Amino acid sequence: MKIETKRLQITELRLNMAEDISRNSLDQETRRFTPDEVFETPEAATETIAFLMICRMSGHGPQVLAVQLLDGTYIGYVQAVPLEDTDQWEIGYHIGEAYRSHGYATEAVQAFLPEILPALGLSEIAGICLADNQASRKVMERCGFLLEKEGPGPYQGSVQPICRYLYRQEDNG
Repeated sequence: MKIETKRLQITELRLNMAEDISRNSLDQETRRFTPDEVFETPEAATETIAFLMICRMSGHGPQVLAVQLLDGTYIGYVQAVPLEDTDQWEIGYHIGEAYRSHGYATEAVQAFLPEILPALGLSEIAGICLADNQASRKVMERCGFLLEKEGPGPYQGSVQPICRYLYRQEDNG
């Protein structure tokens, strides 16, 4: 899958992205909001990329694509991940600290949704973040997700204050 927008290309992960993926994962916000997506070394990132490439080829498990600037600079990722013990999926995204506050996450999610939902046979996808993650909340709201729940809920292995959003394709065109 390759998606191109005005400023971005969204494409398959490659092993040679490991150094950039590791570097972009080491900031404090990633450590706080998505600690399971921190890769301390390029080798750790390589292992995960290899696993995610297998998931993409098989169509099972997380469906993760790289987000790059049009010049090929890796800046983050966008993903659809199956939620445990349900038939629902969750959107995920990350833009490296050096590239935040430029609207890249919103642009990537807006381009990803119309491609990934039909590919997975879905008409809706959830979005879950910590309640105080204002940046993620804004991205989801700009992309047409509607707030379903705010309060205690499962997040990263414990119960924390979360916001759960839902995007429905029929509500968004």
